[in-house]
Amino acid sequence: IADELAVSAMTVRRDLDEMEAEGLLRRVRGGAISISGPRPFDERRAVRARAKQVIASKALALIPQSGAIALDASTTTGTIASSIGQRDGLSVVTNSFENFICLRSIPGVTGVLTGGESEPNTESLVGLLACQGASSVLYSRFFSSASAVDSALGSSEVSLDESQVKQAFASTARETILCVDSSKLDDRSMAVSFNLRDVSLLITELDPRDSRLDAYREHVELL
Repeated sequence: IADELAVSAMTVRRDLDEMEAEGLLRRVRGGAISISGPRPFDERRAVRARAKQVIASKALALIPQSGAIALDASTTTGTIASSIGQRDGLSVVTNSFENFICLRSIPGVTGVLTGGESEPNTESLVGLLACQGASSVLYSRFFSSASAVDSALGSSEVSLDESQVKQAFASTARETILCVDSSKLDDRSMAVSFNLRDVSLLITELDPRDSRLDAYREHVELL
């Protein structure tokens, strides 16, 4: 890597250490390897943590005082959940036990867990019961992340089970808000979730004027 990039080995080691701390790769003897596929909640929480904080700060202005919203089982929406302050009778439905636990301590917020089968790789709740629970409430907004987003194909997930629960949430939501950090742009995973025409707003950590978002402007509103 040092030869390829014309930098010192010390610089490469420092950068790899920082990227490992961000959850972007795993150090091995002699280098590093990429991390792919479903990962546990705690492992995903550390990935692009600063970007998730920026996304959460943008999303916070869209969370109402009362009524009902939905959060998927991502750590991005988990960061949003931890940012919600006191509300006046807001119900928040999620298929993540971790996000549900976070919501329990917020005054004026009622956390609701969908139920369903535990997905061991992502620690989310999936399956028929999760889909039924997700579609049993009428939401003003559904906040969803994604494994990948492509300007033509829309958002996609690591499994059909994950995408089906998200589609169930969206089916009864007035608006679907897609919250993804920029590392997931211009990529695709396995199972399609949403066409961008079905998404009301795309939130990233980037300035909406950033050129990296140019391919998305004609398909969805940016924040």
